[in-house]
Amino acid sequence: MASTQIPTANYITISNGVRVFYREAGSRANPTFLLLHGFPTSSNQFRHLITLLSGKYHILAPDLPGFGFTTTPLGFKHSFDIIAETISLFLDSLNIQKFAVYIFDYGAPTGLRLGLRRPHDVLAIVSQNGNAYTDGLGDFWKTIEPLWQVYPAKEILDEAASNLLSLAGTKWQYETGVPDVNALDPAAYTLDQALLERPGQKDIQLGLFMDYKNNLALYPEFQEWFRETNVPVLAIWGKNDLIFIPPGAEAFKRDSKNAEVKFVDSGHFALETHVEEIAREILDFFSKYSI
Repeated sequence: MASTQIPTANYITISNGVRVFYREAGSRANPTFLLLHGFPTSSNQFRHLITLLSGKYHILAPDLPGFGFTTTPLGFKHSFDIIAETISLFLDSLNIQKFAVYIFDYGAPTGLRLGLRRPHDVLAIVSQNGNAYTDGLGDFWKTIEPLWQVYPAKEILDEAASNLLSLAGTKWQYETGVPDVNALDPAAYTLDQALLERPGQKDIQLGLFMDYKNNLALYPEFQEWFRETNVPVLAIWGKNDLIFIPPGAEAFKRDSKNAEVKFVDSGHFALETHVEEIAREILDFFSKYSI
């Protein structure tokens, strides 16, 4: 493996007024690998993976609008369509055209929308518990579905905030399915929760829970894109995840002839326990496609 780099912390203000915080490492002469995090975390999720891969790839890991240290202008609408548009503008601002993408959790509907917008710019996908199939929706989503009503009752919103935006809810995402929770870095979920506690976050996150139904409506389009392009997909999942379950990983093989599926003995946040194994699998997979 080539020598690695410690990522730098950067900000860039793009044309829609969003000030994007992002981590960057590696030479821009190398292929770009865009890392898209999920709920309730930030680019901090990739702190170890970036270092492991930066010797061979140009790594970009932005904080999505509504997360981490990215800031949005007054009146900004937080929806998955607009988040994806923001990341597309972010890539344009850095003059990035072609890239591979790592999709996790919320990063999946974001990155796959980029695929629909820029169908020939995505060199490959690494899906780590990043879903594109109803097969992959675990029972967890029964707690989210009440929020998909046109006007969810205040009691439903309050219950969702209490269960999903609390420290207990954040730790549940990190700890569930992990054989040894003592292997987890408590700084990760502590930072996530501290950022969730900021003023205005409750409304942003509840709005995204409510908007998630629109991601499911796009699944057929994502799957058609897989079939039309046969984009290489490495689905490497924590097999004990209760949010996005293993059949969601296997489903990629239905639509992309270049899909491979791997599992690690972990939960939703598999990078917290298996980052070196996942990095090795990524390097091996990309080498097959000269990325």
